[in-house]
Amino acid sequence: MTNSLRPYGHRRAPLPPAQSPADGVPSPRAPQSTQNKQNGKQRDAFFDNAKYLAIVLVAMGHAWEPLKGDSRILEAVYQVVYAFHMPAFIIISGFFSRSFDMRPDRLKRLITGVAVPYVVFETAYPLFKRLIADDPHQDISLLDPWYLTWFLCALFIWRLTTPVWKLVRHPLPIALGLAMVASAAPEIGDDLDLQRVLQFLPFFVLGLSMKPEHFHRVRTRSVRIASVPVFAVALAVSWWAVPRMNTAWFYHRDAAQELGAPWWTGPVMVLALFGCSLVLTACFFAWVPRRAMWFTALGAGTLYGYLLHGFLVKAGDYRGWFEHPVLHHPAGEVAVTLLAAVAVTLLCTKPVQRVFRFAMEPKMEWAFKRDAAELARERQTAERREREKVSV
Repeated sequence: MTNSLRPYGHRRAPLPPAQSPADGVPSPRAPQSTQNKQNGKQRDAFFDNAKYLAIVLVAMGHAWEPLKGDSRILEAVYQVVYAFHMPAFIIISGFFSRSFDMRPDRLKRLITGVAVPYVVFETAYPLFKRLIADDPHQDISLLDPWYLTWFLCALFIWRLTTPVWKLVRHPLPIALGLAMVASAAPEIGDDLDLQRVLQFLPFFVLGLSMKPEHFHRVRTRSVRIASVPVFAVALAVSWWAVPRMNTAWFYHRDAAQELGAPWWTGPVMVLALFGCSLVLTACFFAWVPRRAMWFTALGAGTLYGYLLHGFLVKAGDYRGWFEHPVLHHPAGEVAVTLLAAVAVTLLCTKPVQRVFRFAMEPKMEWAFKRDAAELARERQTAERREREKVSV
């Protein structure tokens, strides 16, 4: 219907402007942070720096895993890193999910940016093992997240439940309660890696509940100074605990009974590790640069680095690269650490993003209906242009 069929002077009220999807919500502007534009959106250098540094620690941790059994010091460092690197990443994910609702464009972004990569890599990893490890019996199952894909599965579930956490009055205590119950319930099983989904849930809900000023409070000189002895104590305690504690507690993927502990230790460990993780995460955030650095732009490609570096680590595992005697000495461990950092850095770069965007960020316009509001905006724009031509 054109405007000529309406009474003179009658105009439809303009529709609200289109908003960016949940993943692209502009980050809070810190007083001392540098803002840079990517894809037309304001980005806060602090959050991009934090995501990049966290993903580098993730890659290092995966590279240490085959080597840590020979070194108590490396095992201690491994435990400290695992106490905060994924919690930090999940808190940031929760923070940037605050505006998520069931709006069609945001659901579309959730499907194309999380669900589709999950299906692609949940299929690719087992096929990769069949090829590299010559294991024709490796099954493909979308219900049993394999290696790194658990995070995509968890993020999909967490984000879908975001409106619920924004509705309830005390979201964090409820999330902690669910995590504690899960840690004592081995009956949950392995489907969709629900143990991890529930045990890491409090960090996502905490991110949803945070405000920009909460990040500002830990980015002070006093917190940076205090973080040095805190990390030193954490390393000392971790070194002491290496022969006394099962490292699998830091993975949050098993109930207490599955780790050979009585059921009541599950809820206790959930609370204890949650507290430790928050302290170490705050110390980590305190040392994240607030200004633009050479690696800041790589923060936008951390999902690429996260999912792709798994192929390198698994190839080394399947081919026996980590069994070389040289790598089981301090110099070899340092070399593996640096190699992991360089590799994941390269995998976060723009050329890699362009190559793998078809799997990570497919547009898939063919799969979705056009949003009625978007169609109305296009119609309104066309009508306005037609009126401008007539007036001329």
